Amino acid sequence: MDDATEKSLKKALKIHARALDIPEGSAEIFINKSVAAAKKALAKHKFITDQDITRVVAKELKKYHADLAYVYANYDKII
Repeated sequence: MDDATEKSLKKALKIHARALDIPEGSAEIFINKSVAAAKKALAKHKFITDQDITRVVAKELKKYHADLAYVYANYDKII
């Protein structure tokens, strides 16, 4: 996962967190932790798809905030 992808992913997650009324400080902490863990998990893969990123980030987010993980993983189905 490159820096541009990571930056846009964090931005999108912060927007989802704001929509769920999650305090900004808390959201930023678990978003950073989830993205870092996902980046580490995906580092060994040669090719990474959007679905891979979504699956791994949602799995990590679920540890911290299940609602945010659900909204992120199912955003295209909700809207």
